[in-house]
Amino acid sequence: MAQINGQAGVNLSQELANYLDANQGNLTSEQITQIINQYLSGGDKLGATGGSISNGIYKRFGEFDQVNGKIEVVTTGLWSGDTGSMSAFYTSSTQAAASLNYYVNAYDKDPATNTSAAVQYAIAYGHKYTSGSISLTNSDSSTLATKATYAQYKSIILDQDDEKFTFYSSSADGLHDSDDIYVINVSRARYKEKMDAGNWSIILSGSTGTHTLIDDSGKKFSDTVGKAGRIFNVGSGSLNLGTENLATVNSLTSSNGQGLGLFYPDQGLVILNPAAIHNLIGTSVDSGSNSGAALYAGDSREGQNHFLLHNAIKGGGDFQARRTENVSTSHYFVRATNREFNFSNNPTYVTGSDNSFAESTFEKDPKTFITTVGLLSDSNEVIAVAKTSQPIPKSYDKEVLIKVKLDF
Repeated sequence: MAQINGQAGVNLSQELANYLDANQGNLTSEQITQIINQYLSGGDKLGATGGSISNGIYKRFGEFDQVNGKIEVVTTGLWSGDTGSMSAFYTSSTQAAASLNYYVNAYDKDPATNTSAAVQYAIAYGHKYTSGSISLTNSDSSTLATKATYAQYKSIILDQDDEKFTFYSSSADGLHDSDDIYVINVSRARYKEKMDAGNWSIILSGSTGTHTLIDDSGKKFSDTVGKAGRIFNVGSGSLNLGTENLATVNSLTSSNGQGLGLFYPDQGLVILNPAAIHNLIGTSVDSGSNSGAALYAGDSREGQNHFLLHNAIKGGGDFQARRTENVSTSHYFVRATNREFNFSNNPTYVTGSDNSFAESTFEKDPKTFITTVGLLSDSNEVIAVAKTSQPIPKSYDKEVLIKVKLDF
């Protein structure tokens, strides 16, 4: 922070005034810098880079200091707080009774006692011919919810010519058309752009023990793509997390030969085959308060079948999942050369009525410590602020390069 006092200051002011008067509308930073440097010595002299004076608290980015429009793939945990594992499962007593005929919302915390509880996913049961709904014989107000649910997801996922959901099968033709489905519909606020194929697993608990469901994305040479984006089979297996081994798919079918389900990562949907799931985990799943529930359409009871799948997931106690997003990034290279940013405008940097340096050594060897970088618009509006992990020393014998990354 050089000071030009006395007659030298008067002479500089006069010379700058003469230059400004003679060159109105045609000023160059190089010429202004040259005039000022006549009255400075040593390290106090200003440097001019790219046509702009680079001393002071502001510096304009040069042509090669910015890299914009880069796309990076970012993967994070799927659940609230960017966690990758959900081990507690709750429903809400305040969910509208009418909607419970169609689906049940699953929370990561008890919504009755925790205001931060958020819906993580919903579970629904659908049947092409209304089985599993309260019949019109038993209730004139029945909305035949399972038929509506089946039709809704058929419209979202299947091609126009497809009448039924088709799962993998060990039969000769390799396909099984199912009249009913279970749907795990992950909240859009959770999966955002898409779920991370090959990075999710659900543990289901039933009378035959626990069984882990994953997808077969790691076993396919190319993705199958349909109306709703990429499609993978659901199978029993293990992600083998914490080991160097790839995910292991034990089987795509239950012992009845029918495929367990389908996974649509771009829609945040897991579609399960109720008959295969019933066969895999057994029927003796605690139905909780839902006494009218059936695990699959072959059961003669009526009610909200989705509660039984919820309880099977709750009993398993672990739903792991991640999401991926394509994030647009901009990189800014902040360069402080040896002659730049060696002084501070912090009031503690100077002392006394003459504003002399608080540290006498700064007279010939000024120093600063960089802790913050601000990105500003042309009108000096703060757009972003970056903090360094620790103070970075800066002086005439040190240069600093800081890369600031902005994600959009």
